[in-house]
Amino acid sequence: MPSIHASLSWLVTPHLHLLLTLLLHLTAAARPYSIDLDPQAVDATRSLSSLLRTRRVAKQNHAGLNLTWPDRKVVTMDGDLILGGLMMVHERHNDVVCGPIMPQGGVQALEAMLYTLDFINDQVDFIPGVKLGAHILDDCDKDTYGLEQAVDFIKGSISNIDDGEYKCRDGSSPEVHYKVISGVVGAASSVTSIQVANLLRLFRIPQVSFFSTSPELSNKQRFEYFSRTIPSDHYQVKAMVEIVKRLGWSYVSIIYEESNYGIKAFEELEGLLATNNICIAVKEKLVKDSGVAEEGAYDHIVQRLLQKYHARGVIIFGSDQEVAGVMRAVRRNNATGSFSWIGSDGWSARSLVSSGNEAEVEGTLSVQPQANPVGGFDDYFLSLTVEKNKRNPWFVEYWENHFGCRYPNSSLTPYNAATSRECTGEEQLTAKNTQFEAQLQFVSDAVMAFAYAFRDMHRDLCEERGLCPAMNPIDGEQLLSYLRKVTFTGLSGDRFKFDDNGDGPARYNIIHFKQVPRGRYAWITVGTYIEGELRMNMSELQFKMDEPQPPSSVCSLPCLTGQAKKYVEGESCCWHCFNCSTYQIVNPRDETQCLNCAWGTLPDADHLRCNPIPEVYIRPNSSWAIGAMLLSSVGVVMTGVVVWVFVRHHDTPVVRASGRELSYVLLSGVLLCYSITFVFVLKPSTVVCAVQRFGLGFCFAVVYSALLTKTNRIARIFNAGKRTTKRPSLISPRSQLCICSCGVFVQLVVTGVWCVVSPPRAIHHYLEREDNFLVCAASINASYVIAFAYPIGLIVVCTVYAVLTRKIPEAFNESKHIGFTMYTTCIIWLAFVPIYFTTANNVELRITATSVTVSLSATVALVCLFTPKLYIILLHPERNVRQSMMTKYSTVRNNLSSSSQRVDSATQSEVFPVDYELHEKLRSMSGGQTRSTSSTQTCSATCPLPEHRCGAALMLSPSPTPPSFNGPVQDVPDPETIPTSTSYLVVFLLLLSPTQMPRRMLGMHKNSKNFPVFSPHSRGQRR
Repeated sequence: MPSIHASLSWLVTPHLHLLLTLLLHLTAAARPYSIDLDPQAVDATRSLSSLLRTRRVAKQNHAGLNLTWPDRKVVTMDGDLILGGLMMVHERHNDVVCGPIMPQGGVQALEAMLYTLDFINDQVDFIPGVKLGAHILDDCDKDTYGLEQAVDFIKGSISNIDDGEYKCRDGSSPEVHYKVISGVVGAASSVTSIQVANLLRLFRIPQVSFFSTSPELSNKQRFEYFSRTIPSDHYQVKAMVEIVKRLGWSYVSIIYEESNYGIKAFEELEGLLATNNICIAVKEKLVKDSGVAEEGAYDHIVQRLLQKYHARGVIIFGSDQEVAGVMRAVRRNNATGSFSWIGSDGWSARSLVSSGNEAEVEGTLSVQPQANPVGGFDDYFLSLTVEKNKRNPWFVEYWENHFGCRYPNSSLTPYNAATSRECTGEEQLTAKNTQFEAQLQFVSDAVMAFAYAFRDMHRDLCEERGLCPAMNPIDGEQLLSYLRKVTFTGLSGDRFKFDDNGDGPARYNIIHFKQVPRGRYAWITVGTYIEGELRMNMSELQFKMDEPQPPSSVCSLPCLTGQAKKYVEGESCCWHCFNCSTYQIVNPRDETQCLNCAWGTLPDADHLRCNPIPEVYIRPNSSWAIGAMLLSSVGVVMTGVVVWVFVRHHDTPVVRASGRELSYVLLSGVLLCYSITFVFVLKPSTVVCAVQRFGLGFCFAVVYSALLTKTNRIARIFNAGKRTTKRPSLISPRSQLCICSCGVFVQLVVTGVWCVVSPPRAIHHYLEREDNFLVCAASINASYVIAFAYPIGLIVVCTVYAVLTRKIPEAFNESKHIGFTMYTTCIIWLAFVPIYFTTANNVELRITATSVTVSLSATVALVCLFTPKLYIILLHPERNVRQSMMTKYSTVRNNLSSSSQRVDSATQSEVFPVDYELHEKLRSMSGGQTRSTSSTQTCSATCPLPEHRCGAALMLSPSPTPPSFNGPVQDVPDPETIPTSTSYLVVFLLLLSPTQMPRRMLGMHKNSKNFPVFSPHSRGQRR
């Protein structure tokens, strides 16, 4: 036959001595049959049981009392189906197993269970032919003692285990003298419920608790036969945190009891508080499982709370007995009114805590599972007397405790032995002298849940009245499935059903302990917490008389806007505040640090974020831009007028003599110089910066390439005229345009390479911390010198040529205008350089200075080069004729020996035909006679230079030996055979493009002996 210790593998438990004691009870209960036990296990259990009894007796003797305590009693109520009950009728005590009677959560809870059973049994055919009975025990609010008591519940349930596993010696099944407990109501304490649940699970006995709220009990893998009508502390903790948030507290202390109920709640509470940035100042643990704490332990807790005087809010998660000790310690340490309590359902609304400690408990806010009074129970309870209530063996203790007397013939207890006054029996419970437990609804609902499960099970399994074989005995697993599905309206009027975890619905009342009126304290409901939503009437709160505002519970006040925190060492919610510097903000990710704002941004007034500094750039509507654009607009108009005049007088001598092609190129460059100003006043962008970089050098390259071509042509012609009679190359209009285009192309190459190496872009430039200039990258340093480098070179070369051609005869005075243009341009740009680099901190002034400088350069070129021509064309049109253009060369003869004269026609692209005046000039130059001003003058017989009417050839200079000519017609005589004055004239003739002269002007007089003959027939004969 198998031994019992081989089958009970659950013996491995922290409370091994209790389970061994359980074996003794099982042995006693099974006396009619035999179970083989290991002799060593039997001896061990007997020794442990004896040791436990000796421990109790020793403590009782130490108390000086000659009595048996606790006196093991039981409430029995006959019925067809028996419900077990485990109530904390007595308080827990450190010196003895059971303490004094517990009026509300103990005796009243027991009577609520009996009252509900009476109500069910009084219903006609609630369960047809079946009455409910009870077997109720006291656990004295101790898990170890409660587990011992719970052994009674399984004595009759051995038949629930497989019958084949246990047999008597003769092979028959064992007889059971105990009624089978179909289900258990209780226990009240979570730690006791956990111990009992582990035991009842082995025998498949469903258990429904009414006060156990530990979240651990929701784990159905461990406690599959455990259910409860009260919600889990998981929701209670959430409600408490919401209350703390509503009160504006951020620094609280926590006191929790040393039990599964307190520890599990604290773990959840700690996590939720951290999630909501609420700090814990003090964490203190109340002794419970390890015994009853001394008063000094409570004093130590209060003193620890007083050290953190900023944390006035205290959350207490514990039972009434322990919390009452805390309140007494508060009074002893003169700390009354120093704290505001947030209480759990384990102690709030309990007279054990508030009675005698009203001032200390005042202002408490507590979370209580929502419960309504059990209908009719108050009248039932108030009608009870010791004589009427014989079924409750502990009611006499309640009576003695309530009225402070000793009932006649009552058992001696450690708590009535010192009472000398006897009870008369005439005492009466009234509503005024009796305080009711607020959560008796959960006790009644637990009984009702079993009753409805029995009824549903009977309806499905039994066809007749009374218990059928299918329900005798009850199959615990089958009963559990019916139990979890019940839905009913309880005696309180509330609808009830279990949730998926076998817990009651999460409904809470927020109750408040205050004076109403002065001197009378009461618990009143001020809000609810249902389905995660807190509703609380703040106007009903009164933490002290005439003080409706909640006390402050913060370690440090919030820092002012823009201040960072420096935490106090060892404190997570205490800090000092300090200001961030001028250009810093508080780090949004770490409030203990200040962050520097990036360049181009500044902190806002609150130092919470960095705001971009408004971009500074010249705007078209600014006074600087308007002034620059006005100057450029005038220049554009002036340039347009010049172009219009030149187009209208395209074929006039002045326009033709000025070199029309290069003049138009020059005017185009001037127009670009004026137009670039409008690009400078645009908001910088990549495109705008590219146009600025390209246009700034390009417009100058066009202007000064044209001027350089002009001055170079003049210089080459006059230099060639001094050295040789050969016509200089590349002096035709097409050649000049090609030379100018090549000069401009160099600038294009330079700009293109620059853009590839350093692409144009708009950037933000910060000269100082509060600046944010939006500029082109090339403008913040000397990069624009790259754009100006080549034009500057052109300006320098043009200036050099202007100096070199300064002695050209006065008649050829356009070089003088070019020279003056170059000198003025150099002065303007020399003045611009210091202005540009000293205005770096003023973008508008710098850009305006650049624009104005460019416009002034264009204006100088326009005025100096084109004003004389416009003067003749517009104001003296009579001089814009061939004769007028020729008369000015008459002064050449007066300067034959001077080399300082300048040539004016160096830029001519087309030449009008030479008429009689030219002959007059040539004659006067050769003969030393005064030039005739008459256009109708005729040659005399002695005229050494015959006019074109008198001969077909023109003799330029005497020559002993007339050389022969084989070269082209534009060739000139050898400068060595021509006087200086005559050589100037020859250069002039070259400038006049002799290829367009009439053929009659290209021959010399046949009879002349002093001058070489220019004859059409001599072309190509001599170079």
